[in-house]
Amino acid sequence: MILIADSGSTKTDWRIVEGNTIVGQTQTVGFSPYYQDADAIATEMQANLLPHCKGKITKVFYYGTGITNDEKAGILSTAFLKVFDEVEHIDVQSDVLGAARAACGHQVGIGCILGTGSNSCYFDGERITFQIPPLGFWLGDEGSGGHLGKLLVLSYLHKEMPADIRQLFEEKYGVMDRLMVLDNAYYKPFPNRYFASFSEFIFDNIKDSFCYNLATESFRLFFDKYILKYPMCFDVKLNFVGSVGFYYQQILRKVAESKKLQIGNILVTPIDGLVKYHTI
Repeated sequence: MILIADSGSTKTDWRIVEGNTIVGQTQTVGFSPYYQDADAIATEMQANLLPHCKGKITKVFYYGTGITNDEKAGILSTAFLKVFDEVEHIDVQSDVLGAARAACGHQVGIGCILGTGSNSCYFDGERITFQIPPLGFWLGDEGSGGHLGKLLVLSYLHKEMPADIRQLFEEKYGVMDRLMVLDNAYYKPFPNRYFASFSEFIFDNIKDSFCYNLATESFRLFFDKYILKYPMCFDVKLNFVGSVGFYYQQILRKVAESKKLQIGNILVTPIDGLVKYHTI
């Protein structure tokens, strides 16, 4: 049987596949080799993954956050060997490659992530061949939930919101002051998640021109700063994974069309696309 995983910072989706059929699935906490060693990861797998694996696992395909080099990949490989002693093949790759394989399949294209953060790569049907490096939440992440939320909160603090939207904002979140926002931005963990939580407000009020224009601007920046710098960007399709890309796809497609770009698949999560990639 084949074990396929997509792991983010908070959760991991697992699929157990025999032939072309999913015979098991579960969800565990997310893993990061930057914060967990092989023993800690193996302990979690033994407790919450292994009970769902009813047969012999011979191959593992794992895609996750924090897989930035061979050393980090090795931590995950070691963990799998501790849990599945009969495994014959382990392939540990980055979440960006996972997104590209899930959304592009075996076709050449540009793979994009638009979730809490954003990322992209040029994909040859098997591997990443070129990438415009992302700069993270503070210096980049255009098009992401974090960036959308940051634009919204800044417009509130700068008193740029229309009065009716400001009233709705305060009804949902209360009156916010500068110090509270700065505390969440600079002193509390995961500022990207904090700001991404506000993107829900934009989506809920997307029929208002102010919120619509915020989303349009964020996606415009994503295309301008990243996608338009890829060679052949006008000749291949852009394929997306992530909740922001999925739920905002109507606006995303309009912005792409205005720039003469073609959009292919948009998936809310990559796991089912990864199952298809590894079984066809």
